[in-house]
Amino acid sequence: MIPKEILNQVKHIEIRATRLVNDLFGGEYESVFKGRGMEFSEVREYVPGDDIRTIDWNVTARSQHPFVKKFTEERELTVVFVVDGSKSLQFGSTEKTKATVAAELAGLLAFSAIKNKDKVGLLIATDHVEKYVPPKKGRSHVLRVLREILYFKPSAKKTNLKAALEHLYRILTRSAVIFVISDFMDSGYEKALKLLDQKHDLIAIQITDEREQTLPDCGLMELQDAETGEMALVNTSDQKFRESYLKTSQRRQEQLDLLFKLTGIDAIKIVAGTSYINPLVKFFLARERRLRR
Repeated sequence: MIPKEILNQVKHIEIRATRLVNDLFGGEYESVFKGRGMEFSEVREYVPGDDIRTIDWNVTARSQHPFVKKFTEERELTVVFVVDGSKSLQFGSTEKTKATVAAELAGLLAFSAIKNKDKVGLLIATDHVEKYVPPKKGRSHVLRVLREILYFKPSAKKTNLKAALEHLYRILTRSAVIFVISDFMDSGYEKALKLLDQKHDLIAIQITDEREQTLPDCGLMELQDAETGEMALVNTSDQKFRESYLKTSQRRQEQLDLLFKLTGIDAIKIVAGTSYINPLVKFFLARERRLRR
C-alpha cells in the first residue's frame, strides 16, 4: 500500500503543476513540440493558388476537374520520461533531493502533455531498467507515473544510462519526445544518446546540487560515494583541496556541455534547491525562437 505521505506529495505536485501549466507552459509546450507530421484529411476542388504538388491525379482523372489533397497535422505525441533512479539522485544539501526535483519536473511536463492530449510513458533505471510504464493518456495515468517515481525503491545503487537508452531505442517504434532526467554522473552512454536523438526528439534535463560543485570550509568531513559506498575523510579547510574539487566538477560539466553541443541535444540544467521555472521558461523560449527561423 502506498504511504499517505507519497499520496500527499503526488497531490501537491499535481496542484502546483496544473497551476504552472495553465499560467506559463500550456501554449509554450504545444508550440515547441510538434506532432508526428501531416496526415491525409480529404480532397477538394483545386482553386488558383493551390500548390500543384498536392493535386490528387486519380480523383482528377475520374472527375475531369482538378482536385487537391488536404492534410492536417497529426498532433498527438508520445512523451516518455527516462528518470535516473540511482543512489546519487537521492542526494540533497537543501530541503529537496535531486530525486524530488526530478519528480516535480516530470509532473509539470506530464501535465503539460496531457493538456494537449498526448500520451505519457515512464522508464526508471539504475544500472538496469527497473520499471517501464507504457505511454497512455489521461490524468489518472499521469498520477500513476508520479506515484511510480516517488514510491520507487531501487534494487541497485549504480547508474547505467546506456542500458536505459538502448532499451528505449529498441521498444519505441514511433517517434517520441524523450526527456532524460538525470545528474548524468555516468560514462559510456554517449553513443546510445546520439542514436536515440537521431530517431526521437530528445531533451536532457540535468539535475545538480550545489555541494557537488563546491565545498564549504568546515574542517574535516567524511564523504561517501552514494553508488559505491566508498568513504573518504577530507579536510575542507584546505584551500588547495577545495580548488581541486571545484576544477574537477567544472571539467566534468564542460565535458557534458560539449557532448550536448556536438550532438545538438537540447539541455536544461537545474540546481536542486533553486527555482526550475526560469530554466524551463528559457528553454521553451529559445526552442520556439529556433523553430521560427
